Amino acid sequence: MTTETAPAGRITLPGGEMLAWSDLPQKRLADGGPLAALATRLVPPGARVLVAGPHDPALLDQLGHAQVTCLLRSHPDAVALAHRAAHVVVGGPAGLPDETYDVVIAAAGLDPVESVEGARLGWSGVLARLVAAVRPGGALLLRLDNPLGLHRLVATTPWYAARDDSAWVIGGVLDRGHPANRAQLRERLTEAGLRPTACWAAYPDVASPTALLDADHLDRDAGSGLFDAVLHGACAGGSTRDTVLQDPARLAVDALHAGRAADLAPGWLVLAHRPADTRDHPPAADIDLPVALMQTGRPGIGVSEVLHGPSGWRWGLATTTGTPTTAAAPFASREAAYRDADALSGPVPSGRLLRTLLLDAALRRDLATLRTLLHGYAGWLADQADDDGRIAGAAALAGTDNVVVDGERYAVLDPSWRATGALPADVVLARGLWRFAAGLLTGGYAHPWSSTLDVAGLTVVLGGLAGHDLDRATVTEAVETEAAIAAALHGLDLDGRVNLATELQTIAPTDPPVGSRSYQQLREAWLRQREEISRLAALTAWTEELLTSRERALRRAETTIGLLSGSISYRVGRLAITPARLAKRGARAAKRRATAVLAPKQEEQQ
Repeated sequence: MTTETAPAGRITLPGGEMLAWSDLPQKRLADGGPLAALATRLVPPGARVLVAGPHDPALLDQLGHAQVTCLLRSHPDAVALAHRAAHVVVGGPAGLPDETYDVVIAAAGLDPVESVEGARLGWSGVLARLVAAVRPGGALLLRLDNPLGLHRLVATTPWYAARDDSAWVIGGVLDRGHPANRAQLRERLTEAGLRPTACWAAYPDVASPTALLDADHLDRDAGSGLFDAVLHGACAGGSTRDTVLQDPARLAVDALHAGRAADLAPGWLVLAHRPADTRDHPPAADIDLPVALMQTGRPGIGVSEVLHGPSGWRWGLATTTGTPTTAAAPFASREAAYRDADALSGPVPSGRLLRTLLLDAALRRDLATLRTLLHGYAGWLADQADDDGRIAGAAALAGTDNVVVDGERYAVLDPSWRATGALPADVVLARGLWRFAAGLLTGGYAHPWSSTLDVAGLTVVLGGLAGHDLDRATVTEAVETEAAIAAALHGLDLDGRVNLATELQTIAPTDPPVGSRSYQQLREAWLRQREEISRLAALTAWTEELLTSRERALRRAETTIGLLSGSISYRVGRLAITPARLAKRGARAAKRRATAVLAPKQEEQQ
């Protein structure tokens, strides 16, 4: 059966379709997102693919090299996506034809696959139907939400209080029909006849992840500077518009170093294969699965990935069929900085992130470690400078959040961020230290320095620990450089750059950190503001008390003078002194007259 608004023969309505409901996501992924890049890698050209459940249309665009069949429960969504797929089945999974597919993608989970207008199979029933649709040797990519994920730990509204129209299924750990962790999911897949082969943790939101990280590597490589930077960047950027209970980026990094980043992921994408019958179906070719897939945040450069090779991890660009990944850096201005996609081709340097090491040392008041790390950082930057003392390329933008430390070796983690022109070495150092100082103070971290230091003052102190005598003028130039670089990387116009520079110059220790607004950080900022107000109030009270005491002393002196001036002894003294004063004045006048008369005679005699 077909509709009048869709291409003839592309939409099938076996029953159970929802005529007045849409599942299309409100928050769209950018073209070439990590999920689309992963699906492109898993789907060979010409393969038969079943996309079960609502997915972003960009995912279907990336699968243009395959024969795609969509299984949807919403009729309006089927009409909207019919032009992007070879065939669309609208209704529950029971309406699927008895066909098999090379790859089945259920990256929206299994609950949205089932229609409320048809027979309900439950989570296990939907899984069994999708497994039956996987050909021998084929693969299933399945999403599972984590009931104890990071998104629930930082959410201001509890998950059990959902009242929106889409909250037909409320997932919790007490629902035995749904697996609640990776181990239970692997057990369910094994019981269904599949062999789990890989699992990726999705951050910061399983519905629209900007980072997919191999769960096994997350468990093993707890000190990886790459995972540290990716998790912090994904969680800090993914929650900037929402108010949360606490900083998700800090919590994700702490979970990483505790070996629990995979367990606290908002959700997982699991890849499972059906054993191949080599007599009828040849086994699928081995695929080099990525360790990490990261959305760059802006279109044009695509998705960066990390692959595990014989010599370690290597950077790469995910292959997609949509927007070319080698396009020029799409920034409004290349005056200050840009991103070079071709630079993502070498090995990923090992080591721990410099920012994390510095924060740890500051929290422990370990000045010796801070001095060693900052000396090494400053020395490494000096080695990157030319004969004129200027630094160019990736090293010019190497802040503490993009430098890894392995013993005494320092290296740029992501070399694709580059400065357009060379920058003075002291400005590069001041910029890196200022960014760290701003995060340290506004983040509310404990540190060994005076609480009265502002961001620029702490930058000068950090420069001293690094063995460089930075002044506030250099720090001001570094902040202006930071504003120009941020404006170029985020595509800001001239007015936006000026406003950003003003905001950066006025950052105070009592401000909350830039980005997400968490109740925890806002409370810490309020406590710092209260402490500063208390200090200023105490200073004001001391000043008022000092002025009051000086005023009282002055009044006492005036009273004493008034009393003395009215006494008999004072009057007698004035009577005795007055003739002497008059005589002294007369003598001075006589002397001046004599001098005036004698001076011309002396000149005549000479």
